[in-house]
Amino acid sequence: MGDGGTKTQLMLSIGLIEKDVNADTLWVWCYPSVSAELREVLLSKCCLTQDSQGLNTFVFGQFCRTWYYISTVEVQEPTALKKVTHFSLVVTAKDFNPEKYAAFSRVLCRMYIKHGSPVKMVEGYIAVLTKGICQSDENGSFLIKDYDVRKAYLAGSVKDVVSQFGMETIILYTALMLKKRIVVHHPRIEALLEFTRALPALTWHRKDWSILHPYVHLTDSELENLRTCTGYVAGFVDPQVSNRPDLFDVYVNLPDTEITVSQSAKEAMAMGKLHKDIGLVIVQSAEDADKTDGQVIKDISIKTREILANLASLAEDCENSKITLETLKQRHFPPATENFLFHLAAAEQLLKI
Repeated sequence: MGDGGTKTQLMLSIGLIEKDVNADTLWVWCYPSVSAELREVLLSKCCLTQDSQGLNTFVFGQFCRTWYYISTVEVQEPTALKKVTHFSLVVTAKDFNPEKYAAFSRVLCRMYIKHGSPVKMVEGYIAVLTKGICQSDENGSFLIKDYDVRKAYLAGSVKDVVSQFGMETIILYTALMLKKRIVVHHPRIEALLEFTRALPALTWHRKDWSILHPYVHLTDSELENLRTCTGYVAGFVDPQVSNRPDLFDVYVNLPDTEITVSQSAKEAMAMGKLHKDIGLVIVQSAEDADKTDGQVIKDISIKTREILANLASLAEDCENSKITLETLKQRHFPPATENFLFHLAAAEQLLKI
């Protein structure tokens, strides 16, 4: 079986949502199983249940620590699928890797169109679980090892974020460093997915994409799930989210390129010279045409590690290696720097409570 098996146990299930000739959309099948609560959420994310919108060929998101990937296909005649006009294939998994699951879904969707029954899809699914590879008749094969997680982390474009927000990117950086709650609104789901997935890269030292909730609806179950997270990047297509200050410390209105810091977070997010320095590092790196996104992320990360190293050395001088406000006061930092380091120490669990 080799190492393919262990790496691929990240997949949890596959499922099928179909729209038939009577325009009814139903959850028709899954393997091995999907909870009723998650099925509800997945139906709401699937573009087939939303009348007005066009077809989203691929969306992804997270609910209760499970990632979901939904690929939607319009059924073209002639095919083995007689009464179905569209279907969505849903893959749930423990890992964030949109490119991997989009590629795997394409293979499974073609199998379903060709054979008209889920049996072949189950065979493909099990082949990937056990061997890390899935052969498809006409379209070559899908290999799980082609989709390293680092690639997924680097696939979002920090350069695009900076080209939109310039120096204000420092607000996003600060919010991420301090584990604050960032809400992003855009009416187009594709724009939302693209923008939000890049943000965790600003705090590369954590390599933590579990903070990403790129596609959230204002429903009780989803907001309940969001409230269990300390900090997050949450994307909403619903403009009503701007009237929900209980959900964010920083609000990003993407179509208007506006960032608002909520009243309650203003103190922790106060900007000073240190922020300006970091902001310049971010902007200068991102505006360098010769640099790839990976290199920009690295430049920002080097600056971050410098700050964290300073913080760690402050902590070393303290009892139990925990920083107190007194320790910071003795250093006579400018107020905004002291304030940032204090809140950062809290976020990095270096603060004496």
